[in-house]
Amino acid sequence: MNFRFVINQLGLLLLVLSAVLLVVDVLFFLTESLLDHDVDPKARAALFVSGLLGGLVGGGLWRFTRSAPRQLGRREAMLLVAMSWLVGAAFAALPFYLWAQLQFTGAAQHPFESYVDCYFEAMSGLSTTGATVLADIEAVPRSLLFWRAFTQWIGGLGIVVVFVAVLPSLGVGGKRLFRVEAPGPTPEGLQPQIRQTARVLLFIYLGLTAAEILALRVAGMPIFDAMCHTFTTLATGGFSTRNASIGAYDSQAIDVVVIVFMILAGVNFAMYFALLRRKHQSIWKDPELRTYVAILVIGSALITLSLAGQPIVTTAGETTGPAAAPAIRHGIFTAVSVATTTGYCTADFDAWPFLAKAVLILMMFIGGSAGSTAGGVKVIRIWIAFKVLLSEIERVFRPQVVRPVRVGSAVIDDELKLATIAYVLGIVLLFTVGSAAVMVLEQWKGDGTCDYTTAASASLACLCTIGPGLAKVGAVENYGWLTPYSKLVLSLLMALGRLEVFAIIVLFTPRFWRGA
Repeated sequence: MNFRFVINQLGLLLLVLSAVLLVVDVLFFLTESLLDHDVDPKARAALFVSGLLGGLVGGGLWRFTRSAPRQLGRREAMLLVAMSWLVGAAFAALPFYLWAQLQFTGAAQHPFESYVDCYFEAMSGLSTTGATVLADIEAVPRSLLFWRAFTQWIGGLGIVVVFVAVLPSLGVGGKRLFRVEAPGPTPEGLQPQIRQTARVLLFIYLGLTAAEILALRVAGMPIFDAMCHTFTTLATGGFSTRNASIGAYDSQAIDVVVIVFMILAGVNFAMYFALLRRKHQSIWKDPELRTYVAILVIGSALITLSLAGQPIVTTAGETTGPAAAPAIRHGIFTAVSVATTTGYCTADFDAWPFLAKAVLILMMFIGGSAGSTAGGVKVIRIWIAFKVLLSEIERVFRPQVVRPVRVGSAVIDDELKLATIAYVLGIVLLFTVGSAAVMVLEQWKGDGTCDYTTAASASLACLCTIGPGLAKVGAVENYGWLTPYSKLVLSLLMALGRLEVFAIIVLFTPRFWRGA
């Protein structure tokens, strides 16, 4: 194991993140002064000190390991990916923690006074989960809200993919990194040169970012909110600058813009690559894309029908009449938000009928497309697992028939079938263990505030990187009331879900460290 090179690259990662943080600090000092907004000196100090500390630590790690052999094998790649998220979240939490230490004194008055809460918030950002410990988001300084949203934008395409795109020092090993970090089965249609591929993905991401900021401004959203919500929409993260999330704006135009870009963010980015190469016909023929669209349409229809004739409570606390328009508006928005694992809310879906909540839970589990910024099991895996199930059913009564499992025109080999089933099983096991762990840890408090619905939906929401769940972690609730131990468990589930289970789990196997 080439530990020195892994440490070297982690140091370089801290340097990059520190530079970004310092740029955010300077940017807000200039723009808030020009726009005559109040500058929060303690928030600026927290950003500056965090950037300085990160730069010193990262620079020291990089300098003292720069002579390490520049070799990145499979095990080193997996270790670097896992540690990038764990260490990155620890660094991203520093501005929140330092601000709270400067801002509040005496008895605890804010969740960010606990470093565990800050780590939870930062991991939720980098993993694009969107779960928050904050009850009053709007009380946090704008510069910290911007950093909070930007962590999701970074995590959306993946720290490591961006890392490889802008830093060519990884060489051939960069391809291994991309394969480990890229969500879902390896996407087709991308060029084999990893740095060129990562740059193309980054440029597509930047293009969509600029387009959504412009669209939200035209729809009437203030520029600061438009930037933050764009970062968290394209990352399918769901962090908002408002307590009531998107429901705070009560704007159909904003809802439509956000719906469109959530759908786009949940599409395999290889489709955009194919679009740039003018392979228009191959895009709609893609079975995953067609299944993804079908899930959105059917899920939206079922939820809307279940809401027909019922009043809806919005996240802003208002109650709509039992009309068709609110049911359609909130039903479609929530279905798309959950299916893409974004987690934005316009209504309190925890108060909805059983059918609507059941459909939402199913869509949470499925998630978006492979190769997108969305979480969940991924549409293609569900499709493969379903085809394997049908094939095994046929073998029960026709054992003599040997029929290959196909997804579109591609034949699924035994290795991919096994990997898919293993992943789905792993998600189910982690969800079960996570639910039980949260239940046990919360019962130690003895106040009986955590029921199984809360624990299970929290586990699923964090593992599938959605954010809001049901009951006490629902659309109008937060995770701040949980014990620190539960938050650490859920933070680990976020990392497992974002890195698709195996990149983290292998670190707990002795053979990983002993292997040649």
